Amino acid sequence: MKALVTGTTGFIGSHLAEHLLAKGYDVRCLVRKTANLRWLEGKPFELVYGGLSDMGSLAEAVKGVDCIYHVAGLTAAKSREEFFKGNRDATRNLLEAAGEHGKAISRFVHVSSQAAVGPSPTAKPIDETSPYHPITAYGESKKAAEEAVQKFSSVFPITIVRPPAVYGPRDVGIYTFFQTMKSGLLPIIGFNEKLVSLVYIRDLINGFVLAGESDKAEGQTYFISSEKLYTWGEVGDVTKFVMNKKAVTLRVPHAIIYAAGGISEVVGRFRDKPPIFNYEKARDITQQYWTCDVSKAERDLEYHQKIDLETGIRETVEWYKQMKWL
Repeated sequence: MKALVTGTTGFIGSHLAEHLLAKGYDVRCLVRKTANLRWLEGKPFELVYGGLSDMGSLAEAVKGVDCIYHVAGLTAAKSREEFFKGNRDATRNLLEAAGEHGKAISRFVHVSSQAAVGPSPTAKPIDETSPYHPITAYGESKKAAEEAVQKFSSVFPITIVRPPAVYGPRDVGIYTFFQTMKSGLLPIIGFNEKLVSLVYIRDLINGFVLAGESDKAEGQTYFISSEKLYTWGEVGDVTKFVMNKKAVTLRVPHAIIYAAGGISEVVGRFRDKPPIFNYEKARDITQQYWTCDVSKAERDLEYHQKIDLETGIRETVEWYKQMKWL
C-alpha cells in the first residue's frame, strides 16, 4: 500500500507517517520547500515538494497512491478568511486533485477536530450524532472542510476522524503547560471544574489507522480520544508526580484570560506570524466541557485507549528533557 500523508512536518502528521512506515506502507509526504524536515530526515519517505494551494504539486502527490491521510491544516490565522483558505479550500484542492489524478483510491481519511463540532453543552460528552456548533473561526473552517470531504463520498471512500486535545513528544501546543509546571506553577483556568478529553499521540495515530483500514469506517465519522475524561487538576497532579515537582495552583479568572487574548490579538496584527493565543483561543479554553464519546470507534473499529495518563505524560516529559525543551 502506498499512502500520501499531508502535514508530515508537524506533530501529528510526522507520527502518523512513521506509524504507517512501520506497518509496511510506502509513505509519500507532501512538504513545502521551506519546511523544517527534522522529523522526516533519515527515514525512507518519498517527498513531493509543493503545497495545498499548488494544483500541479497536488496532481503529482496523488498519482499512484492507494490511500490519503489529510492531516495538514491551519491552527492559527489573522482572519476568518485565512482559516477558511487554509482548511476548507486547501482540503477541497486535495480532494479535487485526488478525484482527477488519483486512481483507485481506497480511502481518503480526513483529520478534522472536535472544534468543528464545538464543546460539550452539558456534562454529557458529545458524539457523532451531535449537531455542529463551532464557537470559533477555526472551528467553522474545520466544519466547512468536513462538509467538503462529505461531498466527495461518491467519488472515493472517505472517513473523517476528530481528535480533541492531543499531547505527546513533538507537541508545541500543550508544551507550555509543562514549562509552567517546571517553574512551580499549576495554572487552572477559572473557578469551575472543567472536564476535557485528552488523547496521547500513539493512541490517536492507532485510531486513525484503524479508521483508515476498516471497511466499516467507509463514509463514517469518528471521535478518537481517551475513554476517560480528565480535569486539569488531575492532569496537573499527575504531571507534578512525574516531574517530581511541587507546584502552586494558580486559579486564573476568565476575565484575565479574555483580556490577555485580546491584547495578544492586537499585538499580533503588527507581526508577520499570527498569534497562537488570541481572543477566540480564550473562548476555547474557558469552556467548561471539551469532552467527546469514543463509543462508536470502540464498536466499529475495536479502538481502545492503551496509554494511561501517567504513562503518556512520563513519555512526553522524558522526550522534552532529551530534546532539552525542559
